[in-house]
Amino acid sequence: MLKDFISYRQKLNDLINKKGNLHTKRFMNLDSQVYEQGALDAKTKEMLGLVASMVLRCNDCIAYHMIRLFQLGTTDEEYFELFNVALIVGGSIVIPHLRKAVEILEELREYEKDGKTISL
Repeated sequence: MLKDFISYRQKLNDLINKKGNLHTKRFMNLDSQVYEQGALDAKTKEMLGLVASMVLRCNDCIAYHMIRLFQLGTTDEEYFELFNVALIVGGSIVIPHLRKAVEILEELREYEKDGKTISL
């Protein structure tokens, strides 16, 4: 599932960059820059992004932040604390997206077990 997500994301981002106007490109650039190290470290910002994505129910965003957090060394315990925050903030409507996040986590751990890396 993650390979398909990454491939699809790259293909469409390339198309957006090719055809998008200045405002679209500026927004996409800002979206990348906001998660860089600042007063808050990058991992904390990605954690915030994951919780917000779960509450807003965006599976693509959940996948993106799950991968980034995996790349930043997030433990299963940290992931599940994040999931709990999302559940408390968003309520039971978050449960299907919690399932998606856990499915992604399982796939990420398989990559890790097999010694593979994953990149966006």
